[in-house]
Amino acid sequence: MKSTVVFGFLGTSLDRAQGADRWSRWRPTVSMCQQEDLLISRLELLVEPKFAALAQQVAADIRQVSPETTVVMNELCFADPWDFQLVYEGLYDFITNYAFKTEKEDYLIHLTTGTHVAQICWFLLNEANFIPARLLQTSPSRVNGRDTNSSGRYEIIDLDLSKYDRLATRFAQEQEKTLDFLKSGIATKSKAFNMLIGQIELVAVNSKAPMLIMGPTGAGKSLLTSRIYDLRCSRAGLTGRFVEVNCATLRGDQAMSALFGHRRGAFTGAQADRPGLLKEADKGLIFLDEIGELGLDEQAMLLRALEDKTFLPLGSDKAVSSDFQLIAGTNRDLRAEVAAGKFRDDLLARINLWTFTLPSLAERREDLSANLDFELERYAKSHRRQVRFNKEAREAFLKFARSPEATWSANFRDLNAAVTRMATLAPKGRITVECVDQEKARLMQGWGDGTGKRKQLETSFCGLDISKLDPFDQVQLEYVLGVCRESKTMSDAGRKLFSISRLSKTKSNDADRLKKYLARFELTWDKISGA
Repeated sequence: MKSTVVFGFLGTSLDRAQGADRWSRWRPTVSMCQQEDLLISRLELLVEPKFAALAQQVAADIRQVSPETTVVMNELCFADPWDFQLVYEGLYDFITNYAFKTEKEDYLIHLTTGTHVAQICWFLLNEANFIPARLLQTSPSRVNGRDTNSSGRYEIIDLDLSKYDRLATRFAQEQEKTLDFLKSGIATKSKAFNMLIGQIELVAVNSKAPMLIMGPTGAGKSLLTSRIYDLRCSRAGLTGRFVEVNCATLRGDQAMSALFGHRRGAFTGAQADRPGLLKEADKGLIFLDEIGELGLDEQAMLLRALEDKTFLPLGSDKAVSSDFQLIAGTNRDLRAEVAAGKFRDDLLARINLWTFTLPSLAERREDLSANLDFELERYAKSHRRQVRFNKEAREAFLKFARSPEATWSANFRDLNAAVTRMATLAPKGRITVECVDQEKARLMQGWGDGTGKRKQLETSFCGLDISKLDPFDQVQLEYVLGVCRESKTMSDAGRKLFSISRLSKTKSNDADRLKKYLARFELTWDKISGA
């Protein structure tokens, strides 16, 4: 059985009493040792030197009521016990140098004694897991405002909120509201996407570090980022502006000036000082969309601004500061950009602590119905005109939207454009099957009728009907065929494809393994090399 250890401040007022009368008064430090069902093995008492005499009196009284309790005096002196920084640092130093033995001891923190500042510091250190303890609160037993006995009562508080059903339910409801907010109120069904949003919510509230949001154009990076900003304002104390920049529009001196500002006369046309967007985002958040489009010089300055929170405007020799938070967006593979010398590896290392990849609309076809409703509501708000599908039209559109022929190459921008067109042309505010058929034709024309793509696929796959292949097999086979076409012989292709597994074999049979794989699809080396 583990022994119980309690940490607590000496109560310089509440623990003070003289003579025999002290046994009729409630004294929190002594009283907690009088509890019949709370056996304290050791009390780590924190004492300021000037109260040493009182501490000795309290320790002597504890020996009388609980001889099995060892009182350890710990001298802790604060120049000002109401100074948060001093108290927190003092307790932090004490706790981080304490030898905890969690396999043998249970720990409690006595919150009743000490200043309010000390109580807050105890709570913060415990919440941050610097102390493996639960909280102990003592109080007098009172009837009609009068103490009924000197031992009082106690309560142990476990910060595991899952043990408090009502609180757990409330927090779950609040988290659900937050996730719903980040998803713009869209009732998404994709488990992977919902899990992703849950992770983003935790990071958005608990971290100020840069975030990198990846995903194809039109996947919703900008909308999500603005929601993260609103969430940080309400939950994380962000007070500055939200600044959004599309880095693809920034070139040369314009890029430097836009981001970091300039001084008058820094270049031709610079007729006045400009603060720059990073400065405008001070105490706020800046979203650098398509960050991969920035030049290497701008990347270097951005890295310094991230690390030092300072940067030099163009034409200035005096650094300015800006305490901004950063979210970067990209549809590029930044690691490939680093390998190609187009993106700084040190900047990538700085911004990819929290990296999230938004899926394309085509990867979330189960969410098309919910997003369709969202787009209709957005149209109604912006155009002040309510539009609805009739039943057959909605079913027809969703059937098409979920089919392989709907590529959604521009993602949610395609869906938004489709809803806008159908809603605008809908007779009497009702989208009909005829409206849907017309929109299907427009979308297919925009994506291409598919003939050229099908011919290209047929050539790439040597005439195979890939519609009969699982997506996994399609991806694997496409890679294998690509390696074959780049190789002079079947053995050469086999060595490349089986470069790892062949090392564990006593006899290489690369060509035979490749031949058997291709035979599954009724393909031969001659057919591939001649295609």
